[in-house]
Amino acid sequence: MKVIIQIPCYNEAATLAVALDALPRHLEGVDKVEILIIDDGSSDDTVKVAQEWGVHHVVSHFGNKGLAAAFITGLRSSLAHGADIIVNTDADNQYNADDIQKLIAPILERQAEFVIGARPISDTDHFSPLKKFLQRLGSAVVRLVSDTDVADAPSGFRAISRQAAIQLNVFSQYTYTLETIIQAGVKNIRVASVPIRTNPDLRPSRLVRSIGDYVRRSVLTIGRVFIIYRPFRFLGLIGGLFFALGVLLGIRYLYFMAIGEGAGHIQSVILMAILLLMGFHTLSLAVIADLISVNRRLMEEVQVGLREMQLSRPEDE
Repeated sequence: MKVIIQIPCYNEAATLAVALDALPRHLEGVDKVEILIIDDGSSDDTVKVAQEWGVHHVVSHFGNKGLAAAFITGLRSSLAHGADIIVNTDADNQYNADDIQKLIAPILERQAEFVIGARPISDTDHFSPLKKFLQRLGSAVVRLVSDTDVADAPSGFRAISRQAAIQLNVFSQYTYTLETIIQAGVKNIRVASVPIRTNPDLRPSRLVRSIGDYVRRSVLTIGRVFIIYRPFRFLGLIGGLFFALGVLLGIRYLYFMAIGEGAGHIQSVILMAILLLMGFHTLSLAVIADLISVNRRLMEEVQVGLREMQLSRPEDE
């Protein structure tokens, strides 16, 4: 049983050594622990720090591609190096590395395939009240969309089994945290949460430039992933709303017709027709999108099969 701890890095020379020093060298139920650094086009001494510390693997991007791309590069590289469980953590030592044992326990006990560390949001002093509220709200939305029971959706401290990692894709260029949970829920990957501890901030967050930017990007990510993975539910809800409003206007117009005042409400008829047409076309689009999503799922199954074949090949082939 091999665990690879992956750390996405972009100009983390100042904090990386602190995070590496905190990582466990041994874990119960695990034969080997290795560390993988994903250098996302750093212009400082991040790679030098990692190499001098003695990490097992370093993979680099030519240029900064973003956190989501670095996360996926880490998964693919960890799988290629034979990881049975992949642990993702941050280079700023945000998460308490002693809790990695708790993080991998549900996977070792075959109770889950994807485990997310739930931070003590309410007790985190450097989170503003607004950020705490948005974290809780965002997690609630992700739980609704993904049909999972995740306490802290934006947490990057997570453990993923080999089979689950093979199935994951990320389309967002911003962050992987929300999308991978929704994807796991759709693909019936068993997801669990465990409470974890955090450390004091070593630097400000680079992902959250401002609350407004964070909210905008998170809403766009959730909406985009929802359309990709649950198109019929998303478009069907919108189409059904248009259709229902059109029917209500039609009933209203018939009422006025019945009492002899229909001539003064012709605008309602026009609006009713527009809403019914919008509802009909949106529902038609929902059906088409659902058929496309079926084709996408079939293609993803083929993709998983190809990945498994590629990973099962001997290294000397």
